[in-house]
Amino acid sequence: MKDGAKILVRTCANVQATEKVVVVTDSERIEIAQAVSGEAEQIGAQVKIVISPERSIDNEEPGTAVKEALFDADVAFLPVTLAMAHTRAVREAITKGARVLSMTAFTKRMMREGGLFTDFRARQPFCQSLAARLSEGSRLRVTNPSGTDLTMSLVGVTGNSHACLLDGPGFSAVPNIEANCAPTQGTAEGVFVCDGSIPYYGVGPIRHPITFRISEGFVTEIEGGEQARFLASLLAEQEDLWVYNLAQFAFGLNPACTEFTGEMLNDEGVNGTVHIGVGTSANLGGEVSAKTHFDAITQAPTVEIDGGVVLSEGKFLTDA
Repeated sequence: MKDGAKILVRTCANVQATEKVVVVTDSERIEIAQAVSGEAEQIGAQVKIVISPERSIDNEEPGTAVKEALFDADVAFLPVTLAMAHTRAVREAITKGARVLSMTAFTKRMMREGGLFTDFRARQPFCQSLAARLSEGSRLRVTNPSGTDLTMSLVGVTGNSHACLLDGPGFSAVPNIEANCAPTQGTAEGVFVCDGSIPYYGVGPIRHPITFRISEGFVTEIEGGEQARFLASLLAEQEDLWVYNLAQFAFGLNPACTEFTGEMLNDEGVNGTVHIGVGTSANLGGEVSAKTHFDAITQAPTVEIDGGVVLSEGKFLTDA
């Protein structure tokens, strides 16, 4: 896994000698954490591996020891089984100047092949241009052949370019490459049909399309097969209205991510797809902190911003 660790440490996180690096992990990802740690140590960084206490759901706040380690870090890598990216602890670490690289549910395969081995620097300008379109637009509509027809306001929105490169304080997941935003709160209306993947909570690639009915920025119904019923039950158990918040819209932009594998940061990056995030929006420019956050990906989408087509049935009209 050394080649993958070298990309993560030297290219994505731009780790420098003498920097304080923390690698937050758990027992399932310890070998990946050790590979990343070893590469950072070779550069001369001060490296600490912190084992996260067991958590029950993606994006649940971590324990005190993890929070303190994040607050003290110049660079943080998060090869964890349950997502930690959309937590208050990560948000506050970034505010203190940290560069945070999310590696949720990373696998050994992902360290050896696939999306991690794309040219992030070459893809960055296109990712930035789509983020700018989200910032400059006022209204977005997404449709797809499975029945998606969802609109949302972009007024006051700031688009985020997450191109897997951290040149300064901030956050990116890897290797998905995405341009995203938190839509104007309370404005999303319509239907989103997930026919790709929900790489959270063990759901994975979709066997029967899951329909999300959305009104005033909240998911009001989740319909479909067994996976839909599982997801609806899981969210209801949280007893938190905000877990239904329409938190995110994102384009998947990694040309080396070509199929849904169930690996979170592969599936979210499949080129030419889009996904919505539901739950916490605060780490994306929104204001909502919920008990959890998950993403739902759809295939062959058409996206219009202010009436101009950006993506047509999964094909970008302009590209880098």
